[in-house]
Amino acid sequence: MAIPNPFRRRTENTKYCWGYEFEWTDAHLTNEQAEPLKHSYDVLAEECLDCLNAISPPTNGALPRSNNEQQSPLKETEHEKEEVLPLPQRDLYALLRDHHESDHKLQKLWAEVNTVPPWVDWAQIERGQDVFYRYGGPALTGLTYQSLLGGMGAARVVETLARTGGFNTKVARRRLFETTQHILQCTKSLDSIKPGGAGHASSVRVRLLHAAVRQRIMKLANQRPSYFNVEEWGVPVNDLDQIATVGTFCATLIWVSFPRQGIFLREQEKEDYVALWRYIGYILGTPTEHFETTAKAKAIMESLLYNEVHPSDMSKILANNIIHSLEGQPPTYVSTDMLVASARWLNGNDLGDELGLPRVSFYYWSLMAGQCLFFMGLCYFYRAMPYLDRGHIDRLKRIFYTVIVDAKYGLAGIETTFDFKYVPEYETVTEMGKPTEIKLRSNNIEMRNLKALAIFLGVVGIGTWASIRIASSVLARIW
Repeated sequence: MAIPNPFRRRTENTKYCWGYEFEWTDAHLTNEQAEPLKHSYDVLAEECLDCLNAISPPTNGALPRSNNEQQSPLKETEHEKEEVLPLPQRDLYALLRDHHESDHKLQKLWAEVNTVPPWVDWAQIERGQDVFYRYGGPALTGLTYQSLLGGMGAARVVETLARTGGFNTKVARRRLFETTQHILQCTKSLDSIKPGGAGHASSVRVRLLHAAVRQRIMKLANQRPSYFNVEEWGVPVNDLDQIATVGTFCATLIWVSFPRQGIFLREQEKEDYVALWRYIGYILGTPTEHFETTAKAKAIMESLLYNEVHPSDMSKILANNIIHSLEGQPPTYVSTDMLVASARWLNGNDLGDELGLPRVSFYYWSLMAGQCLFFMGLCYFYRAMPYLDRGHIDRLKRIFYTVIVDAKYGLAGIETTFDFKYVPEYETVTEMGKPTEIKLRSNNIEMRNLKALAIFLGVVGIGTWASIRIASSVLARIW
């Protein structure tokens, strides 16, 4: 939970937004400096997508995603009916791998993603992977409730997400699992993120998927300008969006999500984790200069938090749809109030109110406090003992992959290839979903949090009682 520091020295450059306070410096990005990044994008990936479409034409007929059972499409002009827009649904990485020698653009992209930049230190990348699992519980909590749900406060970005239909209540949970699969593949092992590994291949697939989404929305917008306001929102999945995405996975986690859960990384851990995501960003086609150092990563995170997070009505829809898609669902079976408490704890009440999240009782705030105490005890205990830390990291790697990918309530053992499933159409704009009808059952997560809080209060109480007894005895002898 965001608690202002009363001892912090404030200046005319002190900025405050959404419960986060920082000093604005020359390293921060102004709106004027960010504007060109809203209109620049990964041109090479789009050119290669065209080449791959020519080699293996995409399949038409994918259904648009929305919350409506029956679609009520808008009337189209004769020109719009004549032009059939491509809906690519293939393993684009496999196509690129098998055909890169047939075209110079494909060869250029293949060479780029398989060339390891000189600034990559594999030992550091591996340490960065370990950071994710060392703080696995707080990391997944932060990525879900702050990076993803809190990120819906960026009104400009959610306009793109809303047009894919991938965040209605029926598919948002699976979309979350697919994104988590990508993260797990990128952190599974050092070989996984190296060229040819599963994490590396998934990153290339995501890069081409972004190109497909951008190309699709731009074609629809060119035919019907009212569909997507390019001038105001920028090109879909532009360079600034890419920077923001990488930043939410590393910088936001380090300087916002973790501290609000009582987790503070060592400086070396921060450097290692940023380096990991700088390399992943490179594969994704993201400008990486903003992640050259931890100071730069922190500055770009603060810049985007201050300039970009301005929730809209669409922000409220997507944020609440995420809550509704997770309520009472396995493997955690967490209640709606606990989900909302998690989101409010990590994002603050100001942003929670703007996202239209309901208020929760003190009981659920207490459960969140208990959860943070549990995570702190677990993470700091293992971190203090290197010989146990290694086993803890390896164990969480297996557990996370089993729960997210292998389990029947996850991806049911079928790894996504990030094909173009959530296809933008004129009538595809995400609507507010309804809460699911669920039968509440015993929740181990909430009970664990309650026990952690009770143990903490018990220890504090005993410590306080013992301190008073000792102090009284000493004072009695003195007097």
